[in-house]
Amino acid sequence: MRARTDTTAREDARRPERPERPARARRRAALAAALLSVAGPLAALPAAPARAYSPDPAVTAVYRDTGTCPCRGGALTDPFDGTTFARDPGGYAVKLELTRGSSFVGKVEFHPDGERLRVYDTKNDHDTFYVHVTYTDHRAVHDLGTYTPPGTAAVADRTVKDFDIPEGAGVDIAVYDDARLTDLIGAARGTGGAVA
Repeated sequence: MRARTDTTAREDARRPERPERPARARRRAALAAALLSVAGPLAALPAAPARAYSPDPAVTAVYRDTGTCPCRGGALTDPFDGTTFARDPGGYAVKLELTRGSSFVGKVEFHPDGERLRVYDTKNDHDTFYVHVTYTDHRAVHDLGTYTPPGTAAVADRTVKDFDIPEGAGVDIAVYDDARLTDLIGAARGTGGAVA
């Protein structure tokens, strides 16, 4: 081991004594370092752009009195899985098709048999749409929420929701281009709505 020289001793004497950091300050420093180590890589990730359709897709509504079903084919045919409505006397089904030019971008179906909503996004275009559903029973309006497809890399994404709606209640479906529900694309509401 090397012996300390007088020069080294003089340098040590000139250095101020470093006070011992309290435990709380050490914990804060460790937490800040940990947060920076996580935040750094996250900040480097590109943000996904929020896009809206411009212009909005065209919406075509197809209705079926499910008292005369099973129904399939004809206007219920589409390039994905088609649509089939089961028999449900007193019910009224609706299918909303969303297209841009000749491109099929999505569809929304309400099936009275089982009170089931199906929302499909059929185009990987980095956009989605939002489907808001309500029903009216004995003049009271009940909000069932807003639904959107999951947005994966699959050719067609689908969300299915089963509701518990009283038989004969009117079901209103509105399709929006934004999560705040301010840009209405199309709807099946009121006398043009569905019936559970």
